[in-house]
Amino acid sequence: MLRALKPFSLLVLLALVSACATTPKVKSPEANFKEGVELYDKHDWEEAIKSFKKVKEAYSSAELTTKSELYIADAHFENKAYIEAAAAYEDFRKLHPSHEKAAYALYRFGLSHYREINGIDTDQTPVKSAHAAFDTFLAQYPKSEYAAEVKEKRDDCVDKELQYEIYVGSYYLRTGSYPSAIKRLSEALAKFPKTPHQPENLYYLGKAYLKQGDREKGTTTLKRLAAEYPDTKWNKDGQELLAP
Repeated sequence: MLRALKPFSLLVLLALVSACATTPKVKSPEANFKEGVELYDKHDWEEAIKSFKKVKEAYSSAELTTKSELYIADAHFENKAYIEAAAAYEDFRKLHPSHEKAAYALYRFGLSHYREINGIDTDQTPVKSAHAAFDTFLAQYPKSEYAAEVKEKRDDCVDKELQYEIYVGSYYLRTGSYPSAIKRLSEALAKFPKTPHQPENLYYLGKAYLKQGDREKGTTTLKRLAAEYPDTKWNKDGQELLAP
């Protein structure tokens, strides 16, 4: 009986030894974090994200987990995956609202939406989202090192929103929908009073009034264009509309 068992026992022992030899060593969260940083520094964004996610999944260190969360957001951003980056930065802010990097996360959240802007004839959600994020940033962190850049980009978002309104309003004008054009352009005039594209808006609004047959409002609008923006192409074109 004992002799019969010996070969079987030997096989079991060999199997256990083989399994131990082939079982991969599990990395510690610290090792995964270090690996993530090294991959990040090499611009291997996707592999870096995988390493930082392993740190998060380990739940072993609040400090390393928090750092990994921000690294993941930054890696998405650097990889131009701006939708994923925005979501990661927003998660970071919700989880750590008083963290020393909360301002940075909000700044990058807005910047992620800003980088998604494609043009005035496409979906305007990124423009509006970036504008809202930048407004929030300036309200919460007016003295931040990022404040000047955020204000500049916020103002650019405002001008892009005006450009979109002009795009729509001028379309109504071209297609003869003068009341719709006037409504769109006059609302834009009130909402975005001091932006780089306001001369263009005034020109199209004045033209729309004239096309509708309202000479008085058309003249008033184009005279305002001449008074506020005398050296622009739009003023020159506007004065030609008023020529007898």
